[in-house]
This record gives sequence, C-alpha cells and structure tokens, in this order.
Amino acid sequence: MTFPQFVFRNFIRNKRTYAAYFLSSSFSVMIFFICGLFLFNPFIQKGTIYSVVALATIAAECIMYIFSFFFVFYSVSSFLKTRKREFGILLMLGMTKKQLNKMVFMENMLIGICAIIGGVGAGLFSGKLFLMIGARFLGISSLPFYLSLEALALTIVSFLILFLIISFCTTFLLKENKLIDLFQSVQRPKREPKASVLLSLLSFGLLVVSYTLSATATSETVYILMLPVSIMTIAGTYFFYNQLSIFIIRYLKKKRSLFWRKTNIITLSSLAYHIKDNARMFFMVTIVSTVAFCSVGVFASTNSLFKHFNDDYPAAISYIEKAGSRVAQKHMEKIKLELEEKNLDYQTLTIPIKYVQAKSSLSSKSKHLVPVISFSDYKKAIMMAEFPVSDQPLKENQALVVLTSKQELKSSKEMEDISVTFTSNKMNFETLGYSKHVAIPDYLLIDVEDNYNSGGLIISDRQFKQINTPVKVDHYTGFYMDDFERTSGIAEQISDNGKILYSSNKPYAIAVSGTLIDIQRTLFQTMFFVALLVGTVFFIAAGSFLYFRLYADLEYDRRQYLSLAKMGLTEKELNRIVTRQLKLLFFAPIAIAVIHSVFAFTALQSYFYLSIAGEMAFVLSGFTIVQILYFFFIRHHYLRNIKKVLF
Repeated sequence: MTFPQFVFRNFIRNKRTYAAYFLSSSFSVMIFFICGLFLFNPFIQKGTIYSVVALATIAAECIMYIFSFFFVFYSVSSFLKTRKREFGILLMLGMTKKQLNKMVFMENMLIGICAIIGGVGAGLFSGKLFLMIGARFLGISSLPFYLSLEALALTIVSFLILFLIISFCTTFLLKENKLIDLFQSVQRPKREPKASVLLSLLSFGLLVVSYTLSATATSETVYILMLPVSIMTIAGTYFFYNQLSIFIIRYLKKKRSLFWRKTNIITLSSLAYHIKDNARMFFMVTIVSTVAFCSVGVFASTNSLFKHFNDDYPAAISYIEKAGSRVAQKHMEKIKLELEEKNLDYQTLTIPIKYVQAKSSLSSKSKHLVPVISFSDYKKAIMMAEFPVSDQPLKENQALVVLTSKQELKSSKEMEDISVTFTSNKMNFETLGYSKHVAIPDYLLIDVEDNYNSGGLIISDRQFKQINTPVKVDHYTGFYMDDFERTSGIAEQISDNGKILYSSNKPYAIAVSGTLIDIQRTLFQTMFFVALLVGTVFFIAAGSFLYFRLYADLEYDRRQYLSLAKMGLTEKELNRIVTRQLKLLFFAPIAIAVIHSVFAFTALQSYFYLSIAGEMAFVLSGFTIVQILYFFFIRHHYLRNIKKVLF
C-alpha cells in the first residue's frame, strides 16, 4: 500500500468525524459559487441594477471567504486534538514526524478538494433554482442559467488557496508530544471545572449593562452605543460560558433536592465538564448565530419601509421649479405626455415656496436661507395625497418645521420651542415641532445647515403674504395618483435614477416615486437575499461546530455510559440523560443568541419609526425551527452510536 493510499483509507475511516466539516465547507463553496454566477451573469450585467447587485455580491463573497478561513482553521485544529492517540500509534509504529506532517497536509487537501468538487457540483445542480429565487428578490424576470467560467475559476482558485494555506499551517499545530501523553490524551481523567466568582460577576455585569443600554438606546445614541455594547456583549458571553455557567451548575449541585433527583446527578455532573471543555466553541456558536440572526433580521426589517413609502413621497412625481428656470414648462409638458401615454389619471397641485434670510436659536450663524410655505398650501398638499389633516391651524408667530421624512418624527421634540427670526421682515416665530405629514419630499428643498434637519418652515397664511421681498421664490408641482408605482421610468431623460437633488446645479429638482421605490426595493431585497445566504452559511457552520465537538467526545462518552450501564443504567434513562444534555448543549447557545438578537433589534427599533417586531419574530422563529430539526437529527444518530457498545 502506497503512502497516498494509506492517507485516503485513513480519511475514509474518519468520515463520520469529518462529515459536518465537509458538508459545511461544501455549502460555503456552493454559496460562493452561486454568488459568482450572479456576479458574472450577462443578463444581470446588462440591467440598471447591476452596480447594486455587484456591490452586495462582492461584499458577501469577501465575508464568506474570510469566515470560511477561520471556520476551516478552527475545525482542523479541533480534529487534530481528537486524533492524538492515533498519531501516537503511528509514531510508535515508525512513522516519522515529517511523514506525519505530510499525512495531515494531504488529508486536509483531500477534504478541501472534495469540498470544492462537491460545492461546485451542488452549485451547478441548484444554480437555476437560486437564480430563480434571486430574480424574484430582485424584482426582475426569471434569469436563465449561465455557466460563467469566471465564476468557476474564481471559486476553485480561491478555495484551493484557502485550503492550501490552512493545510500548510496545520502542520505547525502538531507539537512534539511524548508517546505516553498521546496515548493517554483520551483516557486521562478530566479535572473538576472551577469558576472564579469575580469573573462570573463580571460576566453578569457586562451582559446586564449591555442589555440595559440596548433597551434604552434612542435614535441619537444608537450609533454611539453600537461599538461599546458589542464589545461588552462579546466579553460577557465569553465569560458566561467559561465562568458564570460553571458557577451556576456548581450552585445547582449544592441543591440536594434537585441534584439527587433521578438522573440529575449524571446530567449536571457531565454538563459541567461539557461546558468547560467546549466553552470556546459555545462562545463562537453564540456569536456566529447572533451575527446570522441580526444580519438577516436587519434587512428583513427594511421591507416594512416599503409599506409606508408613500408617507415620505406623497406625490407620484414631485417637481421643483427654481427661481428663474426656463425649462420648467417644457419639462411639465413632457411629464404630462408620458403620463397620458401610460393612461394614468392624475391631478396636479402647484404651490409657491418663498426663501428668506433667518436666524435661529439653534444656530451660531447670523443668517440662513430658509424655505417657507403657507399653512393652507401645506394643507392642500396633504389633502391631495389623501392624508388626514391632523395639524391645527397656526396662530400668529407660530411655525411648524417642514417634515421631509417620517423618520424625523423620532426627534420631533427637539424641534419644539425654537426661536426663529426673519431678518428682512422682522418676524419672530416659535416652532411647535414637525408637521404631521410630508408635503414636499426630501432632497427637493434647499439644505438648511445646523437647522431643521434639511426642512423649512410652515407659517400662517397672513404672515406668509406679508413676506413681500423674499430672496427668491420657487414653485413646487406635485402629480398625484392612486398607483404611484406605475410612474417607474417616467422622466428618465430629466432625472438620474428617479431624482435630481435641489443641491445640484440644475434649474430644477425632481423625484419620481415609482422609479425610486423600484431602486430602493431592489437595493434592500438584494441585500436581504445576500444576508440570507451569508446568514445561512454562518448558521450551518454554527451547527457544524456542535456536531464535530460532540463526536470528538464520543469515545469518552461511550466509556462513561458503558460504566453506568454496568451499574444498572437502563436504555430509557440513557435516552433521558442524553436528550437533556443535548438540549442544553444545542439550545443554550441559540437561546443566548436569540436574547442578544432581541436586544439588538430593540436598539434598532429606536431608529425606525415603524415597528419591526413582526420581521424580527419571523427571522428568529425560522432559525429556531431549523435548529430544532437539526437537534432531532443529531440526537437520533448520537444515541445510535452510543447504544452500539451498550445494548
């Protein structure tokens, strides 16, 4: 038998141990390859959304590649620790250290090549299905399958390099050990787990503080708290598994009424060893699962924004004619002609916008150019959009800050009781906060620096008429209709992807709601699709951590349960003990990941003015159901392997 044949047969004999590692690696290769099929698909490259798809896909490829590197490296290093006895036998039989390194290198490359072949093969087999799903997410017609040589070459070369680097690095993990240490690595009795009271309290404190900060975060503080809360949560999670969980189990073992009840003495005693030995693995599963839940949940939550898109863009087409513009009439005729060609019924409203020099108590600058509209014009605009009129008529010297996005309502209180003085007309106003509705969309008014969050002011009709010498007067025209999404593609020649900002150098500004919602939907759904793929890779990798760590301890568990069987342990009691331990080992990391995710979503909710609880519950429930199914699968196979030597 040649040396390569020996390596191959040794790999086949350990196929059960390598199963989860091989399948997870193959799945990562498959998703990487499928993303490449999207990236290099000529039918997507011809579309206007290609830049969005390309950016999201490249980001996903990079994230998966980096994660795959650490996942494979950790997996291989864990397998090497479980094979010390095997290495001791080979060294005793005459294998040199160089040959041992060569064997490990060849085994890793063999697994890597098989994973690449399996992943690419699965990608070719399921590529059409993923293209159909991806096209549905992107809101385009079904994409034909196209085998891109660039995607194939990128996948094969990238993962060959990855497995080659890791296979080379793993040879350095084989430290010099005495033969007696290698033989006794599995049989050596484990020390009783101990926990530090100080570190346990530190873990509890870090988690409580991070949860409290997340629950009390506001739209202004959520970005500031994101990094420190993440660091505290990660540190608290690590010490939870390494210290606090051991401390809790030791406390439960002191409760004799609980500890001595039925088979709890075996369950709790074994659980302490399992958690201590696998603390690092549980920590990684929790963090990886949390990242998967949050990444998918965040982009799933953005779908709720589409339900209220019309709140921020009340008119199907919004057009600003800047003062002195000579192209407005021509543009209006062109827009109306395109609407008529699509057989769209619409109504129009035109209102003046006066710009005045003003000074605010919020700003240190002496003057600002502020857009001003009258209350009656604001009322007409929201009535045309079929919004309820809930703003009260303004009294003398009262003003509302123009709302340009519903998101601004989160900081509505900050816009109250602000003093504003029109320097040219000597008018003084006190703001009452934001208006209840958006009358003129964002980007269509001049930016007011250090003031009003890019909005202007709404004042009473009488005082609006008293502004006789404004700096300039623009005119806003809105085209209102029931089905605004049908305006997608209208005014393409005078807009850039559905809009022209007021800050541009053009004599007009425009926002086409149909085009904008198509672009936003494509952007968010592309990111959601990519996050779902990456999150699934993370989640499957987390399950693989649990699988191969469980099977790494299989021989030790077999001896333990064999001893208990000789003492009278029944099959029913064995099922109960194993099921309880597996429940804790499988669901404790997921439960903590869910708790982390709930508080992360709570902090995120402070940023959104819409509820994202439904999307959050859907994502967490979906991952939990998959984990339950995976638990029953592993439980069945694990019990079967344990019972082979018992009954």
